[in-house]
Amino acid sequence: MNPVDPAKILLVDDQPSKLLTYEVILRDLGESLITATSAREALGLLLKHEIALVLIDVQMPDLDGFELAAMIREHPRFQKIALIFVSAVHLSDLDRIKGYESGGVDYVPVPVVPEVLRAKVRVFVDLHRKSRELEQLNAELEARVAERTAALETSRASLEELNSALEARIEQRTREREQALAQLFEAQKIDTIGQLTGGVAHDFNNVLMAVLGSLELLNKRLAGDKPAQRLLDNAIKGAERGAALTQRLLAFARRQELRPRAIDLPELVAGMRELLHGSLGPSIDIVERVAEQLPPVLADRNQLEVALMNLALNARDAMADGGALTISIDVETVAQAQPEPALAPGPYLRLTVTDSGEGMDEATLARAAEPFFTTKGTGKGTGLGLSMVQGLAIQSGGAIRIRSRPGDGTSVELLLPAADPALMVEQESTLPTPASSGRRATVLLVDDDALVSAGTAAMLEDLGHRVIAADSAAAALELLEAGGEIDLVITDHAMPKMTGLEFAGVARQRRPNLPIVLATGYADLEPTVQRSLEYPRLAKPYLQSDLARIVAQCCEPQPAPRLTVG
Repeated sequence: MNPVDPAKILLVDDQPSKLLTYEVILRDLGESLITATSAREALGLLLKHEIALVLIDVQMPDLDGFELAAMIREHPRFQKIALIFVSAVHLSDLDRIKGYESGGVDYVPVPVVPEVLRAKVRVFVDLHRKSRELEQLNAELEARVAERTAALETSRASLEELNSALEARIEQRTREREQALAQLFEAQKIDTIGQLTGGVAHDFNNVLMAVLGSLELLNKRLAGDKPAQRLLDNAIKGAERGAALTQRLLAFARRQELRPRAIDLPELVAGMRELLHGSLGPSIDIVERVAEQLPPVLADRNQLEVALMNLALNARDAMADGGALTISIDVETVAQAQPEPALAPGPYLRLTVTDSGEGMDEATLARAAEPFFTTKGTGKGTGLGLSMVQGLAIQSGGAIRIRSRPGDGTSVELLLPAADPALMVEQESTLPTPASSGRRATVLLVDDDALVSAGTAAMLEDLGHRVIAADSAAAALELLEAGGEIDLVITDHAMPKMTGLEFAGVARQRRPNLPIVLATGYADLEPTVQRSLEYPRLAKPYLQSDLARIVAQCCEPQPAPRLTVG
């Protein structure tokens, strides 16, 4: 294969529709796509063509993807072909290990994200080309060595000089190849960590859901027992802290859907004071400078806490011998639109974090907010902190400014739009619930986790509603088919066989006007799935007050558009 020729990519799947989908996704790469609908056909095509990459469906009728991969690897000619598995069900760690033992180099879950599939295919095709280029170069070098050796046998000094030059070039090519492999490994590691974090966070949110729901109800039943209430309050705060920790972990693992609210920024900073002192250590003094009569800020509270923690930790790392960290809050008014940073006219809350550390030179400052750029040693930073803060600012309609000079420390200004103070009043007011208005709703609760289902049902019944529980989407559809009176459906999203989003689509076909709420643990429902935007959302772990709002919102429609509760 000539390095400039299109690489041949073999697509193996027993479903022609999926093959067509992969061809549509990959055709923009400009490579040659070859399709096979069975393992037998795939083996025949491998013998006829020089294949750079094989995309294999795991589930096929004659031989599954793992068996096909093992047969390919047994053939000496196919030892270096990259094999990528595609599967909608074999997604556990054991399945991945089995795939890697069969000879696979990567794993793509279904539904396939086109950008991810193209990126993975492009990486392995480029690696294939580089390997071919290296082989061709080595062959050329060997031929040149032989030619020069024969021509310069009488000149030992000239031969040694030539060999030295050749070895230097080979070492350079080898280093380039090792660097490419290291970058590929790092990208795969980050992807794996993101998937693992998302899965753990989902399960942890389910556990917190059961804990918080039970503690809330128990707290109401022990209203007169002050010692018990103190213990319960501590337990509830601990569970809520666990929920906040989970949300921060997810911020590092994947981009989250922002939920902007009017926030008292000085109160948020004060609430993080103890956490900041514990994270920064005794060698760093924290100074707060807060202006008077500040309006609220419009932002996602959890993400803003993560941003402040990232800025504080960056400042700590820049002050190895201790120092001072100053957190300032004031108002900046933009009179006219600014192109750089892009800001619309209006008032902004300015959160400034300043350290007395070593500072940055101009070259480092220019790249400070680039994703994955870091001046810290290996294992001491991901290079994502400032890029996450910048992303939050831009998504929220604000911006960041970074000022720094060597020896003078660093100052990071986070500008976020001010919110209407009336929003604070609206958020603090309690929406009427069906129970308070005399309306007793019948709620179909769908969740495969018995603990979550029992806790949620108890909270709904305590609000005065009637609950019908189903432990699967199939069971819930049977209840809908029975034709009983149901005012509202609350369904978990991450369920086996049929997800909550899929169930909602089928349920809407049967009962078009039935309100449906999706309960999610953040890690299981991508905000980019447009169909999910049709349904109100409950973010796990949720409180009884969240349930009251969502039931009132769905069973007693308000003129304002529906928002996510949680």
